[in-house]
Amino acid sequence: MAVHRVGAEARLDSSTWLGREVVLKQRVTKGYRHPLLDRRIQSARIKNEVRLMLEARKAGIPIPVIYSVDLSENRIVMEEIPGPRVKDVLETLPMDGARDLCRKIGEVAARLHAHDIVHGDLTTSNMLLDGDRIVLIDFSLGSRTSELEDKGVDMHLLEEAFHSAHYRRSELYETVKDSYVREYPEGAEVLKKVKEIEKRGRYTRKE
Repeated sequence: MAVHRVGAEARLDSSTWLGREVVLKQRVTKGYRHPLLDRRIQSARIKNEVRLMLEARKAGIPIPVIYSVDLSENRIVMEEIPGPRVKDVLETLPMDGARDLCRKIGEVAARLHAHDIVHGDLTTSNMLLDGDRIVLIDFSLGSRTSELEDKGVDMHLLEEAFHSAHYRRSELYETVKDSYVREYPEGAEVLKKVKEIEKRGRYTRKE
């Protein structure tokens, strides 16, 4: 079994399940919490993540197919998407292809927010390229909300990803924003919130 990634909240492994190539997402037990409390928290977070993924799919956003949810093992079995992370290909694509990909990123973000789904970690690390589709993964920090502030945090995280991981092509974030505003009627209001969030951050750093 190949290890995909071990993070603070979950371990991801490649495996096979009923003849299918899958990813096993195993939430990490927190030893500092009482075992009963830990199980309750992990169970609630798994249920929330799965619910958000299914709602995203209903909204027309590509996500991995969920095959099984095992609350007793804190585990989700889902489709393995063989494509690369958007983070790993955005800077190597020809500029026209990169712009097209950024338009799709804006469309995905717009569709999420139009259905009041906040991803919670909306970065190019959590987007996989499957042919010409962007498949969104890792909803573990997500929530259902209509609050512009929360949607603004999503877009702020995405903008920061462009200025750090993609600083050589950070100007492409303008394409993301244009697409986002075009596809989401409240997009301009969300981007105003992003500016407020950035100002608060600068003020806090000065303090």
